Amino acid sequence: MVIGITGSSGAGKSTVCEILQNKYNAKIISADKVSKELSQKGTAYLAEIVEKFGHDILLENGELNRKKLANIIYSNKEKRELLNNCTLKYISSEIKNQIEKYKNSEQIIAIDAPLLLEAKLEEICTITIAVISNNKEAQITRIVERDKIDINHAKARISAQHENDFYSLNTDYTIINDDKILDLESQIGNILKNIMQI
Repeated sequence: MVIGITGSSGAGKSTVCEILQNKYNAKIISADKVSKELSQKGTAYLAEIVEKFGHDILLENGELNRKKLANIIYSNKEKRELLNNCTLKYISSEIKNQIEKYKNSEQIIAIDAPLLLEAKLEEICTITIAVISNNKEAQITRIVERDKIDINHAKARISAQHENDFYSLNTDYTIINDDKILDLESQIGNILKNIMQI
């Protein structure tokens, strides 16, 4: 079973994945981690990013300056689309490669991907789940704490992404994260029970 998990930044996708991993022994494939691995020095992916954004996007040691790139794309829609067009093909291919390794396993595979739908990864998923938060302030706080950025940059990230309805309308299930772990566990459990009965 392949579960695609999506939603805006700070909504709680990683928390849902942790529950799936700890409670259901799921194998988690994180699009963010895949992106970091693919953008190491010497990779084709990093070379293409430099080609599109210039050498200023690199740190002195030649590695990608993620914070600088994030500031650029979250304040400029055209640059964001430029990066997404470059990124999605590499990440999609690598995620599919990783899924192939586990396809004969009975283990649940969960893909944690903010751009799951844009990358058309829902096509390889058994089901898709949107994780949404109705508390924007809590969402912003989570982004600030996780990424060590200021509130204005966190707000820019939220405003650059889709509204909750986009995720809910384009996935099979929706999980609402109100920061209560037991409630999240209950929602995940209900979804899995429902799938097993289909």
